[in-house]
Amino acid sequence: MASESGRAQVRLAELVAALSLGIDLGFGQPMEHVLRQCLISLRLAERIGLDQEARAVVYYTALLVNVGCHTDAHEQARWFGDDIALKSGKYDHEPTSPRAAAAAMRRLGSGNPPLHRFRVGLEFALSGRKEVDDMMAHHAAIARSLGDELGLPVEVAEALGAAYEQWDGRGWPAGLEGQAVPLAARLAQLGEYVEVAHRVGGVEAAKALARKRGGKQFDPALAALICAEGDMLLSELDSVGTWDAVIEAEPALAVVLSAEQFDAALLAIANFVDLKSPYTLGHAHAVADLAAEAGAHLRMPDEALRTLRRAGLVHDLGRLGISNSIWDKPGPLGAGELERVRMHPYLTERMLHQSEALAPLGAIAVQHRERLDGSGYPRGLAGAAISQPARILGAADAYQAMREPRPYRPPRSADEAAAELRADVQGGRLDPEAVEAVLGAAGHRVMRRREGPAGLTPREVEVLQLLARGLPNKAIAERLVITPKTVANHIEHIYLKIGASNRARASLFAMQHGLLPEEQFV
Repeated sequence: MASESGRAQVRLAELVAALSLGIDLGFGQPMEHVLRQCLISLRLAERIGLDQEARAVVYYTALLVNVGCHTDAHEQARWFGDDIALKSGKYDHEPTSPRAAAAAMRRLGSGNPPLHRFRVGLEFALSGRKEVDDMMAHHAAIARSLGDELGLPVEVAEALGAAYEQWDGRGWPAGLEGQAVPLAARLAQLGEYVEVAHRVGGVEAAKALARKRGGKQFDPALAALICAEGDMLLSELDSVGTWDAVIEAEPALAVVLSAEQFDAALLAIANFVDLKSPYTLGHAHAVADLAAEAGAHLRMPDEALRTLRRAGLVHDLGRLGISNSIWDKPGPLGAGELERVRMHPYLTERMLHQSEALAPLGAIAVQHRERLDGSGYPRGLAGAAISQPARILGAADAYQAMREPRPYRPPRSADEAAAELRADVQGGRLDPEAVEAVLGAAGHRVMRRREGPAGLTPREVEVLQLLARGLPNKAIAERLVITPKTVANHIEHIYLKIGASNRARASLFAMQHGLLPEEQFV
């Protein structure tokens, strides 16, 4: 937190490394996959003689290279079922090979009855292929956007924007070839794939991968280094303390965040995580603000309020580890699906606990789904075992979630949400003081004004909000009592005005400019 308070200072490397653990989860990889690929990329960078500044670009590129891949998980799940299972197959085949395409096609409509899979396949043939083809370009653009928001050098943004380019020119989004692909992107991509091959099959498997794909997916000179010096470059990866090694390996001067920079970085990351589902857009920001105001009602000290608000921003990072086939499911969840949902606060804690500065936030966040009667999760804590900040955060999260749409219900009214919170108090599940503080704060909530930034008209704001929530054009038309053609025209104008080309980018714009969630705290 802030240095003046005597708490641990926050390094940008810690925050990005913690986020990388969520990227691991979203790809179905063991935690620290990204950290290990960062170490490999750095070793290669040092071997070819890059200076401190250039290695710093490699460092942050490797940590963030796949950070945008969850932002269209809603669409991935719609086409392919479990989006995490889909992404976990990334390393099985060369990205542009027919076998990779065939593996993806086999997943169309996965997890559904045969008739539904047939319909998904038909719809994909008519309109889905281009949407999926564009996903890699979108992922790179989103990653680049986060790099910009975190204040990273322009060279990092350029490398992230080229993260899926290939040496042979068959990558995304621009088909860059050879030396035109930024060196940091070449190093990060090689490190990523080599890490998986080494972890699964050892040094010889890593060398075989580099030998097979050198000159195609990978820079042949870098691939040759793996083949010639793999034993040295990949040594001790299994025995080193990966977190500490990555944090200590940050090249150049360590970037230490001020309190204001820390808050801005947490908000940027919270908004990016909320992009995972159209039903959670702006959720973390709204919860953080509501919890902090409730804490102020209870006269919590300033430092405690700052910590509570920050915990609100990170409380759902663990959502990255749960498939959108669960989060966006319109019907009731099965027992196995519910058990996976119950894990997400624990995953949040796991992402944060290795950082001295972030661990206190994780300690609050992990308890936000606990309940006083022991009926909550992930640990079934009861009574005094649940901290006051966690009780406030839990009440704020519950209230805000009820006020937002979910795939299985429309948003509930303020009165309905308040009644349910008070029923949980009566049932011994929620703390009465925390609930009344949250409801006192929520009593000042008003509808956002509909005029929008970037010259958006009031109607375009309404269309953007529904588009961001994942509604198709026909549903938006029915909601606003206009024609689908008019909706399409509005979307075209919106994209032109805000400089977006897909739902994920438009959703991020809406959150960044205060249009989501549809209500704001005042």
